[in-house]
Amino acid sequence: MTQINRRHFLKAAGAAAAAGMVSGCVQTQHSMNQSQRKQGNSVIGLVVPKMDVVRVAFIGVGQRGYGHVKRMSYIEGTEIVAICDTHSEVLERSAKFLTDNGKSKPALYGSSELAYKEMLSREDIDIVIISTPWKWHAPMAIDTMTSGKHAFVEVPLALTVEEMWQIVDTAERTQKNCMMMENVNYGRDELMVLNMVRQGVFGELLHGEAAYIHELRWQMKEIEHKTGSWRTEWHTRRDGNLYPTHGLGPVSHYMNINRGDRFDYLTSMSSPALGRAAYARREFDADHQRNALNYICGDMNTTMIKTVKGRSIVVQHDTTTPRPYSRHNLIQGTNGVFAGFPNRIALESGGRGSFHDWDEDMSYWYKKYDHPLWVKMGTEAERNGGHGGMDFLMFWRMIYCLRNGEPLDQDVYDGAAWSVISPLSAQSVANRSESIEIPDFTRGEWRTAEPLGIVGS
Repeated sequence: MTQINRRHFLKAAGAAAAAGMVSGCVQTQHSMNQSQRKQGNSVIGLVVPKMDVVRVAFIGVGQRGYGHVKRMSYIEGTEIVAICDTHSEVLERSAKFLTDNGKSKPALYGSSELAYKEMLSREDIDIVIISTPWKWHAPMAIDTMTSGKHAFVEVPLALTVEEMWQIVDTAERTQKNCMMMENVNYGRDELMVLNMVRQGVFGELLHGEAAYIHELRWQMKEIEHKTGSWRTEWHTRRDGNLYPTHGLGPVSHYMNINRGDRFDYLTSMSSPALGRAAYARREFDADHQRNALNYICGDMNTTMIKTVKGRSIVVQHDTTTPRPYSRHNLIQGTNGVFAGFPNRIALESGGRGSFHDWDEDMSYWYKKYDHPLWVKMGTEAERNGGHGGMDFLMFWRMIYCLRNGEPLDQDVYDGAAWSVISPLSAQSVANRSESIEIPDFTRGEWRTAEPLGIVGS
């Protein structure tokens, strides 16, 4: 390391540590205050009046949101009434898809960044799907619920501890749903494992592992539009787990987090941040804006979570290094283990061989433990697409619950608990991996909340 680079590194590290210490004090005090302050009733198990037709609006239809428009249009009992996006090209593309497929043209909004507020003033909207850059998730979700509508938000729910509490407070005050749309909970494998856990196949649960390992350096070439145009800069703002929920959501459901157990504290550490800068030097001219950025997010972040019941969870994030995709979905119990990517099972009792060897043939296990929801809707989900069908199944289930007066499978407390790992991991990294308390967004209600059942059984 050259002297100038070393000086720059030490200066940046010192500033990050100082900022983390200050934010830690603020966040800890805020968590204590919020745990004693309540603005409305708990929304655990919230049931809203049945909707014959669910009237849907969208904010953000660029990449992810456009797919959501398509899949929502396939679901019976829905009407897409309005769409908002500041990019006129993608706004018109979504409207054209609907009219080309025999649907009515929705009202379009996009004159400014705050045009969504005009859309929210409509009285013919029941739910709003939010698929925008991360910084907009919290304000848009809060505005949506305040306007009397249910909010469904892309991952992550919010970016700071303060925002998480504001969203929870708003949901409780308005008694509106605010669901972070964690689609991975609706994957075939994740649903099967949940079914196996509920039937006690793995025994008493001890440990879980979750990850989002997905090489995304190519997004750095998206400069004006698309995800990379705003997501790249998060690698210059936060050294921690930028995207914890895809792996963590399913493991949390297995362990009944917020429904009999909860996250207690975490500790986190990051590897050096080398890959993004190296990629920028290789792929862009020396004077390109990507080479002017100071990438601080470690290429691999590893966060360990302890639950109140003593279980451990390892969560990893890496969108930079060259390696195969993995969400590393692992759950270990006293009788055995399931591990994903690739799928494999080892059981002491009830397996098809020694627990010293992996059983990698999933056909037997699918036949025996496929989740009833996947048995019922899996073929249609795969046909309508979205990450192997999980996107469609998530939307189908959301609409089903709203039309039939059932509570959603994921609530605002889940979204907050899973998303808060990002800012808290950065706080821990900045303070030599010190343990950081994780807020109880349920304010104690987790103790009596019912675990998520095997819906559709």
